[in-house]
Amino acid sequence: MKPTAQQGKVIFAGAGPGDPELLTLKACRYLQMADVVITDRLVSDRILEDYVNKNALVLHVGKQGSKPDSTPQDLISELLVDYASQGHLVVRLKGGDVSIFSNILDELRALCSHHISYEIIPGITAGLGAAAYAGIPLTARGFARGVRFLTLYKTDLIEEQYWKELALTEDTLVFYMSSVTLDTLVNKLLQHGIGPDVWISVIEQATTASQQVYTSNIHDYVKGGPGRPFVSPSLAIIGKVAALQRQFSWLEETQVRDSYFKPLGKTRNSEARA
Repeated sequence: MKPTAQQGKVIFAGAGPGDPELLTLKACRYLQMADVVITDRLVSDRILEDYVNKNALVLHVGKQGSKPDSTPQDLISELLVDYASQGHLVVRLKGGDVSIFSNILDELRALCSHHISYEIIPGITAGLGAAAYAGIPLTARGFARGVRFLTLYKTDLIEEQYWKELALTEDTLVFYMSSVTLDTLVNKLLQHGIGPDVWISVIEQATTASQQVYTSNIHDYVKGGPGRPFVSPSLAIIGKVAALQRQFSWLEETQVRDSYFKPLGKTRNSEARA
């Protein structure tokens, strides 16, 4: 898809899971060229401060669960179409990778319906970043046959038969957006017979200066984990490989549980970089 002379272009770019140095060189180059940057909440402020064109318009379109301050998806798609139709180079900056548990499908459909050209630049997804910074080899030989990326932001997303399969699989399970439903998640796996050699690691604010990791055998989780308020964003890794976390952990953890990413209501809706 080639842009017309009157029409701009949209660049979908993954910002990585938090550490600003995990931004790709290609994403960085487009941020320095951008006229407009439409950014998610889970993007490091340092990326916006250090790598974005100083004359760009930066629009914050954060989402956080069902909070009333979350930006409606229809509005985000409308902004992409409007600014690109005016001839601007627009970077749609998403936390992690652009296509893992994001609403890129809705945005792609909106652009295609208006014949607006685009590119998709991958980023390091939170599951891979969290595993690396926690010292967990996701598909370690002898510990896992594969890895599955899942989400449980609602407790009714997974059917009972699939819970049984998840409890018995040799795959590593990586659960996104599931900190609120984590107690239900663990209980379901226990009910369906998950093995005694399976561990769980919950990584808060992965790859950031505020990262903290909670690790235990999944059968011991009920002794120390339930009800614990994990800081958003948090991600759970479940499998035999999680037992390796304490052995191969390399990142020194902070004892201060501050929020690395600004909660909704504390970010600016927009700002013109002058």
